[in-house]
This record gives sequence, C-alpha cells and structure tokens, in this order.
Amino acid sequence: MTADIDPDAVRAFGAEVSFGKTAADYAEHRAGFPQQFFDALIERGVLGRGMSALDIGTGAGTVARGMTLAGASVTAVDPADDLMKEASRLDKAAGVDVTYLTGKAEALPMEDAAFDLAIAGQCWHWFDRPRAGAELSRVLRPGGRAVIAHFDWLPLPGSVVEATEALILRHNPAWAMGGGTGIYPAWLGDLAAAGFEDVETFSFDIDQPYTHVAWRGRIRASAGVAASLDAAGVDAFDADLAALLADQFPADPLSVPHRVWAVTACKPVQAALRG
Repeated sequence: MTADIDPDAVRAFGAEVSFGKTAADYAEHRAGFPQQFFDALIERGVLGRGMSALDIGTGAGTVARGMTLAGASVTAVDPADDLMKEASRLDKAAGVDVTYLTGKAEALPMEDAAFDLAIAGQCWHWFDRPRAGAELSRVLRPGGRAVIAHFDWLPLPGSVVEATEALILRHNPAWAMGGGTGIYPAWLGDLAAAGFEDVETFSFDIDQPYTHVAWRGRIRASAGVAASLDAAGVDAFDADLAALLADQFPADPLSVPHRVWAVTACKPVQAALRG
C-alpha cells in the first residue's frame, strides 16, 4: 500500500476500496452476525465466559459486541478509525466494553500468545492471507481457537439480492464480488497452512429482514458502492435502487436471504514446543 492511498483502504479485484468512507451507513444499516452464530460457537465450546478474545477486522464491532455479551474479554482491531468510532458508540448503547486498537491483520498490535480465541468476521478475503494466518497463530495461546466467518447475502434467482447485484454492476462494472454462495473452502487451506488443526465448518441460512431504507443503506455501505464510487456515483446508484425496490420489491420490510458460514480450528498445544 503506497503512501498516497487512503490508509483505511485496501486494493482488491483491481479497485481501491475504503470502508472508512461508509462508516455511518455501515454502522447504522449493516446487519451484524445473528445471535444464532454466537450460540453455535458457545455450543461447540469455542466461545465462553472468561475467555480472552480478539476480533480482527472489527468494522463497526458487531462480532466484538457479540463475544462480549457472551462473557468474553474482547480486544478488536481494524485499520479504519472512523469505523471503530462508530463501534464505540454502538458499544455504549449496548452497555458493553471493548478495547479497540488501530492495526492490520498482517501485523497485529499485540503480544504473542495473548488470546484464547480470535475471530475474523466478513473480512478474510481482504487480507494477505498467508501473513494474516501466521499472525493469527502467533497471537493465540496453544490450544486457542481461530474462527473465520461470513454472513453473506445470497443472490437467489428472483430475489432482491440478485436484482441489487445486477444494479451494482450497471453502476460499477469493475465490481467482482457478486454471485457468491457464502461458502469459502480456500479458508480451510489457509488455516492448515498456518499450522492449525481440528479444522471444522458449520453453516445455516436465514432470512434477514431489511426495511427499504435499511437495505439502501446496507448496499451504500458495500464494497461496490460507497466504498469505491464517488459521491455523485453513490447518489445515482441509490436513486436507482430506491426505484427498483418500489417497483419490483414493494414489500417493506424485505426478507433478504443470507447464509452464515464459519470455519473453526485449533492451534496445537504442542505448538509452543515447536518454537
């Protein structure tokens, strides 16, 4: 990343993307991981009271808050200070306390073997994955658990997601993140390459409610819109999306198909002996 690029930005798929520019919409309208995700981690013994936990790429802090509400002591890291300011505001409203640090997944600003659990939610694809995997292992204690998770919309045929993705492409032909399935098999290999064991996955689908206003805000906060288009481009897109919703998807709130997918893995206890 060169000095003349926004420090909150990352370069992916040939385009500069900065979620710091979307902080207000991101915090207000983007639905975080549902409670069922945290319940699944608790049921598997991955998340629990008294744990020291790290949220990597925290954004507006939804994963950090969920872990805190489950009884963990949480530190969160992100390169975008504007997003973490929104996260702190939301934490105060939720009555939780999270420690936020500015930093990147490839160079985490904490000591070795500091955490029982580390989660990267909705962000692993933005990282230099081998370097991030090495850092993930470094900051976990032997026996600690790593989680890479996603909460993705699903562009099912005839859905509002399919229509919205087509509209994003009309306004931003360089956007290359559509058509996803919400499943990421490559992440299993990333964890194995970083020395993790007991690699497992789980997933489930839910319909996430969004009002028209919230869906427009959610999409403005996405990588293909406000994180990469200029202000005029964002306004033009938003006007077209409002018209599309009124014409083709008048139900309000919408029922938007989503998939939760996660991979969990364990740092070997003997890792400390290997040096």
